[in-house]
Amino acid sequence: MARDSYDDTYSRPVRRLLLAVIILFLITLVLIWRIDNPRVERIRAAIIDRYVPNMEWAMAPVTGLGRIFEDFQSYNRLFEQNQELRRELQQMRAWREAALQLEQENARLLDLNRVQLDPELTFVTGIVMADSGSPFRRSVLLNVGARDGILDGWATMDGLGVVGRIAGVGDRTARVLLLTDAASRIPVTIRPSGQQALLEGDNTANPLLQFVEDAEDVAPGDRVVTSGDGGLFPPGLLVGQVVITSDGELRVRMSADIVRLNFLRVMRSHPGTTLEDTGDLIGPPWPPPGLILDENGALVPDNAARATAPGTPETAQ
Repeated sequence: MARDSYDDTYSRPVRRLLLAVIILFLITLVLIWRIDNPRVERIRAAIIDRYVPNMEWAMAPVTGLGRIFEDFQSYNRLFEQNQELRRELQQMRAWREAALQLEQENARLLDLNRVQLDPELTFVTGIVMADSGSPFRRSVLLNVGARDGILDGWATMDGLGVVGRIAGVGDRTARVLLLTDAASRIPVTIRPSGQQALLEGDNTANPLLQFVEDAEDVAPGDRVVTSGDGGLFPPGLLVGQVVITSDGELRVRMSADIVRLNFLRVMRSHPGTTLEDTGDLIGPPWPPPGLILDENGALVPDNAARATAPGTPETAQ
């Protein structure tokens, strides 16, 4: 017990002395490193040349830890750059989709502008809002209606051909019954033969041609246009081309892209004029039996005209 107290009493001053020496050495080292003097600079260089090369083994862990820290910082920067590139790539994909949609819409609008129509025809362009059809009814909705002057029965076209007709008008919307619908019937003309026919929808992509006068004069690829009969559709609007199925049916391949409808033209149909005054094209009606026309063009009985006419037997007597 006495020995332990003696050792403690002896070691305590030694530790204090050692600590004081270390502190003094460090203070001296700091002062040497901080003093800006040529003589001190030579001392610093001599110390570095003497001890630093021999202490590479002691600095190796510190150097390794520094490199690990730098690598970690580099990895963190790469991760942040990767995340930023991913966000930019996602934005670019969204912009690409928007650009493709705008390109398609622009192409369809250009198709609408390139269609050559009768200069007397006017139209209203609408955007297809939704497909309100079903497996048994094919129709779409437009964002134009009665406030835009749309009337029931008017023809609608896309960039190439006839799509259908207006079959319901609201204040701000209108429903278009497609030519492929089973309830659709329009008169058409097949060119160049001039055959008249009825285009009948049957809920398929290629509607039927019915009541063709002479099917032998119709060939695949003949153009089908609206005939204008009935005064509902303007004449000469392109519908499609004739195709003949394997079972001999005459059908029409639609020029309009029924599956992808974005914009539609609603063609304003103007009622045709009627001839009320025949003028000199048609002569006077044929007189009924017992009446004839006199010199003044008036109807008189046949006997009276004979009695007054010069040179008749009655006058001679």
